[in-house]
Amino acid sequence: MNTLDIILSTRNPGKVEQIKAIFENLPIQVLTLEDALIVGETIEDGNTLEENAFKKALFAWEQTKKWCVADDSGFFIDALSGAPGVFSARWAGENATTDEITDFTLKQLAHVPPPRTGTAQCVVAIISPAEERYIFRGILHGMFSETPQGPRKPGMPYYPIFIPKGGNKTFSEMTLDEVNAISHRGQAFRKVGDFFKKRFS
Repeated sequence: MNTLDIILSTRNPGKVEQIKAIFENLPIQVLTLEDALIVGETIEDGNTLEENAFKKALFAWEQTKKWCVADDSGFFIDALSGAPGVFSARWAGENATTDEITDFTLKQLAHVPPPRTGTAQCVVAIISPAEERYIFRGILHGMFSETPQGPRKPGMPYYPIFIPKGGNKTFSEMTLDEVNAISHRGQAFRKVGDFFKKRFS
């Protein structure tokens, strides 16, 4: 396939870095909202990851009518009845910083003994120039640590406290390649890569 431009509807630099790495060996050029000169922000008020992913993809599509891709991810903690889930980016407050979300989550878990199990989930929505819609998912089981481990990264509040099942390191303690190989987002975006390869092969 010839190089395909896709617009990734996010302003999260950590997410952009991850996804560009996943597509590194594919003829896909990832353009950010800034690259596409898209202004404004999506209102993420959906009740599910799917709704928010499509809202973000549609936000970019309405301004460009090109291939637009967006994901919404969440961390679902078993002992908290699945919270924060779809509200993962906002449950510490609408304008909470990455560190504030991390610390708030640990406070909510203070009474929960190990293993503090849960899942990391990702939903990717795609809208084609003809407004065809597609959806892909990834899920990873794991547990939440009692203290942050590894460096904190802007836009990735759960990475210092989420340990994938079968491992002993948080996402923050792993290399980008290690994270992409197993993560919920890596799973979903590899399916996206396969979709584009089949679509344009």
